[in-house]
Amino acid sequence: TDKPASDYAVMYKDDGLTGGHVIMLGPGNQDAAKSALEAYPQGLQIGGGITSSNASEWLSYGASHVIVTSFVFHNGQIDFDRLNGLVDQIGKDRLVLDLSCRRKVGDTTGPYFVVTDRWQTYTDVEVNEETLKMLGGYCAEFLVHGVENEGKRCGILEDLVQLLGKYSPVPVTYAGGVQGLDDLDRVKTLGNENVDLTIGSALDCFGGDIKYDDVVAWHKKEN
Repeated sequence: TDKPASDYAVMYKDDGLTGGHVIMLGPGNQDAAKSALEAYPQGLQIGGGITSSNASEWLSYGASHVIVTSFVFHNGQIDFDRLNGLVDQIGKDRLVLDLSCRRKVGDTTGPYFVVTDRWQTYTDVEVNEETLKMLGGYCAEFLVHGVENEGKRCGILEDLVQLLGKYSPVPVTYAGGVQGLDDLDRVKTLGNENVDLTIGSALDCFGGDIKYDDVVAWHKKEN
């Protein structure tokens, strides 16, 4: 869009929306990310290149939480030394673990695996009851992109939302495939009211068809 990130931060703040994601995709956007956090202190989460070296710094800029993927899911495995170190440093209540996942290529019914490096690299970590319950002890929330449907506006991955709603011991935010307001109700039901929904490119303010104002109205009605 032509608008800076800080404009959207102000918009979310004015509409009482918390937990939005500021994701730094590549180099050169730290100033934009900082401006968004400054515009809405404690209202937004920050992700993209977060490590133990900079997590506290980003929290000091006003992020409510840091979102971590590749730093913890390292070399295809969960790096517990890094995870424990991060929790010791900032506390589990400020940490969101990104479990964005996809099925193996050609496997349309098999398990979902956490993916890293802009969703191109598979880890050995399967998203299932055991993993969710174990990792839930280290964080405040999970962020889960259903990578197969991300950006396609083709509908949510219902089986993934059900899995998250059934087994996650912490709140979950799901993203991927939203195509209409009906999906908000669908996620609420399938996710046992434990799964929130994030919408990006499908919103009219980002070039999509779903009216941002309608989503805000739905949110206010439900809350």
